[in-house]
Amino acid sequence: MRTLRAVRECPLALRLLFINQCGIDAGFYLLIPFLATYIGHDLGMSAAVVGLVLGVRNLSQQGMYIIGGTAADRLGPRVVIIAGCALRTVGFTLFSFGHSLPLLLAASGISGLAAALFYPAVRSYVSHESGERKAEAFALLNVFATIGSLVGLLAGSVLYLTDFRICALTAAGLFAALTVAQAFVLPAREVSAGHDPIVRELREVLGNRRFLCFAFATTGMFIMENQLYMLLPHGAQRVSGWGGAEAVLLSAGAVANLLFQFRITRSLEQRGGGMRWVGAGIAVIGLGFVPPLLVCDASPPRGAGDVVPRLLVMISASLLLYFGGMVAYPPVLGLIPRFGRERLTGTYFGLFYVLSGATAAGGNAVIGWVMDVGERTGRAWLPWVSCLCFGLVSGGAVAWLYRTRALPCPYPEAGSAAEAAVQGGAVQDALRMLPGQPRVTDDAADRRTG
Repeated sequence: MRTLRAVRECPLALRLLFINQCGIDAGFYLLIPFLATYIGHDLGMSAAVVGLVLGVRNLSQQGMYIIGGTAADRLGPRVVIIAGCALRTVGFTLFSFGHSLPLLLAASGISGLAAALFYPAVRSYVSHESGERKAEAFALLNVFATIGSLVGLLAGSVLYLTDFRICALTAAGLFAALTVAQAFVLPAREVSAGHDPIVRELREVLGNRRFLCFAFATTGMFIMENQLYMLLPHGAQRVSGWGGAEAVLLSAGAVANLLFQFRITRSLEQRGGGMRWVGAGIAVIGLGFVPPLLVCDASPPRGAGDVVPRLLVMISASLLLYFGGMVAYPPVLGLIPRFGRERLTGTYFGLFYVLSGATAAGGNAVIGWVMDVGERTGRAWLPWVSCLCFGLVSGGAVAWLYRTRALPCPYPEAGSAAEAAVQGGAVQDALRMLPGQPRVTDDAADRRTG
């Protein structure tokens, strides 16, 4: 009820964006989770082709985020959101006719580019509309995304049993409806005038040392988040011997997200601000890899007496990952626009997603290599300990940035002026004086923090 009340209190534009995010995730999960099986099993193509098609989608999405963010700043997020949904409609329609590799690659590339357009644009729009309640707005956005993913997975599981093309056309129809609805209903925001050349603005963002330090400090969060789809399902299936273990882990986390995300975010905002707790939240994500250490070396299960307790251990790991994300993710997104000028909000989001996507891909490769090493050497604990280290290092880095007041966010009142100077002044000034640090960005951040 508290979440519904908060949604009703939001401006119309935000409520429309929440519904839009729900539809985006529903359409995505209607199709993409079944794409690899369709290409490899139904079309009889090789694993290399499956990897190529999925890789093209990831590359076109992660590499083009900066274009979507910059376009949102210059054209307005509404136009970019509508264009992204229209492109996703085209891409998913092509999947329904994709019996050849060129068509599959075209559909994959267009679908990835569409996401690169609307994801930073949606976050830019939410940031502008939510004012000082950014963390709560992003928490609600996350809740609606979770609802959409659950609905999409459930509907896709049923439709795929009929025909993959029905999945694709249903998802395309959903995105077509979103495109039309937003074109008629989503209010337009005034676009900032007087933009500098794109290259100069990109240099300003790339030269923002505080932003880059923060982006790299949070990389552990995205690396570990990806393990919900790689390491955790692999470990759960191995220790339980049950192929449906992955669905149980994701469902448990999604239900927890729906029940607690907004409550956690609002509670933390009332207790010193969400950024105060981000380092702890990322550390909790890392601690989610501790419970599997209890069962990762276990022998194959011999019955329900083995399967149930082992599965409960893995569920507890999934819940810790989700709870840590509920603490950390909304304030992280809420902080990104504070690093620079308001007119560059989309560019900051775009670059943040490029960096997080690249590091997540690299982290996945490292974790995959560690998993192979662990299996070859009989050290099943190795990937779990590696992820724990990622979490503790990343959480510690963000906590250090917060404690040294290097982040452009409100801070609780210091005990004395001398204490404030010792804790933050020297480090913040040092960061500002690094070569290429834009003076206008710092001034804008200072005005926001008072």
